[in-house]
Amino acid sequence: MSQSMKLSDDLCEEARRHAAVFSRSVPKQIEYWSRIGRMVEENPDLSYGFIRDVLLSKQEADSGELSDYTFD
Repeated sequence: MSQSMKLSDDLCEEARRHAAVFSRSVPKQIEYWSRIGRMVEENPDLSYGFIRDVLLSKQEADSGELSDYTFD
């Protein structure tokens, strides 16, 4: 379910710039920031880089892009 919301012009402009760099729509960029922000608040000891890598790993797993790791 989507909803209309009033957001500041500054936030929308910042989201537009970031969205262009990462090939996202403005709403998807704001959703991304919201998701990351929520994860950071829930896990204050984890760095942004770690959280980003976890999200990327989860996406790879969900897409079936896993491979076995072989120990040498």
